[in-house]
Amino acid sequence: SVGLNGVGTKAVNALSDYFRVRSFRDGKMKVAEFSKGNIVENYPENDTSDRNGTEISFVPDHSIFLNFKFRKEYIERMLRNYAYLNPGLKIIFNGETFFSENGLKDLLNEELEGEILYPIVHIKEEDIEVAITHSDKSQTETYFSFVNGQNTTQGGTHLNAFREAYVKTIREFFNKNFEAADIRKSIIAAISINVEEPVFESQTKTKLGSRDIHKGGITVNKFISDFVKKELDNYLHRHGETADILLQKIQDSEKERKAIAGITKQARERAK
Repeated sequence: SVGLNGVGTKAVNALSDYFRVRSFRDGKMKVAEFSKGNIVENYPENDTSDRNGTEISFVPDHSIFLNFKFRKEYIERMLRNYAYLNPGLKIIFNGETFFSENGLKDLLNEELEGEILYPIVHIKEEDIEVAITHSDKSQTETYFSFVNGQNTTQGGTHLNAFREAYVKTIREFFNKNFEAADIRKSIIAAISINVEEPVFESQTKTKLGSRDIHKGGITVNKFISDFVKKELDNYLHRHGETADILLQKIQDSEKERKAIAGITKQARERAK
């Protein structure tokens, strides 16, 4: 669960001419219908053979949303993310199927532009999944981050922890104190974690503020740091070719940065 109080559901209900919820739990089904937030039909509980789940149907309030339409590209982006975050789940929207077998690895493949330097590193455990590669052209860092299925477009504590853990793991693996900028230059990565009762910095839930994975438990920083240290280090030991390519990429970035710094210094000296 991303939210805690169902504010989103309440808001949709209040702003709908028609709103129906059907809930299936342990062989029982309950249905209720609303209009503009007010209940109009409260059906009795019945037996059912349907699987556990919830179905929501709604029609926006025409007196508020004049000539409304749904943004297809926005909905499709969300459905793709749901598919990436739930490998094996099939979602059908207006006849188009959204499905992923490889989770965040598929997300990176979808988002990649141009060639990559090495095959995507894909590592995961029960409550965390990470996919990493480097572009051969981009000069910037590109990240996709998620918490409990929510796309945290502004990052947060989990993304900060990942960026730090990645740099630390690479330094320790190569036993070199590389600059963080050289290590992360042109990186393309995705991270998804599950947090108990997540705290976001706003109602839009685009930036995670949680410090702990669960109340009284391990911190988000340590959880991600321990995972990256173990799994990425093991991966690089098993895939020497990827490690060699990564090392060369870091060294090339270092040379380029120093060369630019040298040119800048000379220009300043001539200006004096």
